Amino acid sequence: MTAPLQTCDVLIVGGGAGGIATAASLLKRRPDLDVRIVEPSEDHFYQPGWTLVGGGVFRPERTRRRTADLIPGRACWIRDSVAAFEPKHDRVRLAGGGTLGYRMMVASPGLKLDWAAIPGLSGTLGQNGVTSNYRYDLAPYTWKLVQDLTHGRALFTQPPMPIKCAGAPQKAMYLSSDHWLRNGRLKNIDVAFHNAGPVLFGVADYVPALMEYVERYDIALHFGSRLVAVDGPARTATFESLDADGKAVRTDREFEMLHVCPPQTAPDVVRDSALAAAAGGWIEVDPDTLRHVRFGNVFGLGDGCSSPNAKTAAAARKQAPVVAENLLAVLDGGDPVAFYDGYGSCPLTVERGKIVLAEFGYGGKLLPSFPDWMLDGKRPTRRAWHLKAQALPEIYWAGMLKGHEWLAKPQRTCPPV
Repeated sequence: MTAPLQTCDVLIVGGGAGGIATAASLLKRRPDLDVRIVEPSEDHFYQPGWTLVGGGVFRPERTRRRTADLIPGRACWIRDSVAAFEPKHDRVRLAGGGTLGYRMMVASPGLKLDWAAIPGLSGTLGQNGVTSNYRYDLAPYTWKLVQDLTHGRALFTQPPMPIKCAGAPQKAMYLSSDHWLRNGRLKNIDVAFHNAGPVLFGVADYVPALMEYVERYDIALHFGSRLVAVDGPARTATFESLDADGKAVRTDREFEMLHVCPPQTAPDVVRDSALAAAAGGWIEVDPDTLRHVRFGNVFGLGDGCSSPNAKTAAAARKQAPVVAENLLAVLDGGDPVAFYDGYGSCPLTVERGKIVLAEFGYGGKLLPSFPDWMLDGKRPTRRAWHLKAQALPEIYWAGMLKGHEWLAKPQRTCPPV
């Protein structure tokens, strides 16, 4: 005899930043909701802190807490993962067996770091001078390499967009270069940035300040240059670019240190589902309301969504209250009432003690949280460093994940086009 289908008011897929923050915001507004969170991981990570781990500022343990300690008390944690989305039937299939139905669903599964897309990379990570701040276990190795390197070539890479925290690859580069400069080693180290994209940073207002540091550290910029293979034992990286005739050309470069930002895609379970957009396979949501464009009882937020904002924790902090407000409005039979302006933030750590605080929304519109006299985000400041290193981790753990919407109150009017 088939067991009856379990159902809940709100099913949240993903217990990362977006999922837990949304659960907390929902339950703060309506404590009697039956909210269930599907998340397989025992540990939860404050991923923005990994840049500072790789720069020797944070201990890695500061960025990790137990998932059980972060799930809102009135929510039910299902320690499992989703094997398939079935939005036409208002249910998901779980990897551990069985199905779970819902009245409303919030999809916040994050994205996939596709290490295997670069031949030779996976087998050499954490050794042979190959590292990445995009993994908790590798960020300490970044700092070890930075401390130990005295001469030679240090390469930093960035794949095609979209990626999680587009500034992270160059944050690692600036912090490393600053350490070598302070210790008198930079003159013996050739630093190069291989960016598959055409520009240093996607919002032009912040580029002048960044270029000052590129020049200070004498960094060689290679745009349109994509990492396509790594030979760890030979300490050789292969890059592909286009020549003047549009023909792909491959170049091998030896290195002593290689910091890799991996290619990133929508999770396989999303790309293979009816939730996926035709382009890219991301969860297809309306960028203003974050409601799915085809399934009215589904909302999405975080790194796995199609909305054209920067994929950052700061974006999820702004998105969660919008999803909470709109989900409850739809659950009650109405239409979405709150709007997301595309806000994202990228604190660019240009040296130890100074940050260029990039804050922007859809279309690159600047959306500063503070007036220029208090904190000019277009210039490197110590105030922004203290915000990043001291305030933001606590705002994350004690604010965002607890449903406190400091500087994140949802807008009730649609942003102008």
